[in-house]
Amino acid sequence: MSGERKKVLFLCTHNSARSQMAEGILRSIHGDEYEAFSAGTEPSRVNPYAVRAMAEIGIDISEHVSKHIEKFDGHNFDTVVTVCDNAKEVCPTFPGANKYLHKGFTDPSKFRGKDEEILAGFRKVRDEIKGWIEEEFNGG
Repeated sequence: MSGERKKVLFLCTHNSARSQMAEGILRSIHGDEYEAFSAGTEPSRVNPYAVRAMAEIGIDISEHVSKHIEKFDGHNFDTVVTVCDNAKEVCPTFPGANKYLHKGFTDPSKFRGKDEEILAGFRKVRDEIKGWIEEEFNGG
């Protein structure tokens, strides 16, 4: 393998859950092949349930911060992935990207209920993201 890792940017609206989990998962599974980043069109804060769900599988995103897509203006990415339909509509192209992917996942921040029910919803989305990343990014 050549020395340079491929750069991947995950985008969603708030950069609070789905894109943060995707960034952490890709970094954990394929960090030797890919450099992962995430951003949002309307950044807010990293959702505490996302942090908890990721910690359960041994991935620490507690130090991640929600970032605006503008932070990456002028950066070149090998792949830009939108993980929510809104981000796909708002940001259909990203200058400097070689490849665009879209894979919509349920917004876990919309889950309601008791603490354990909400966390169960985040786990489900986390596992869906993990399965998709394992399939999509297998082999660099």
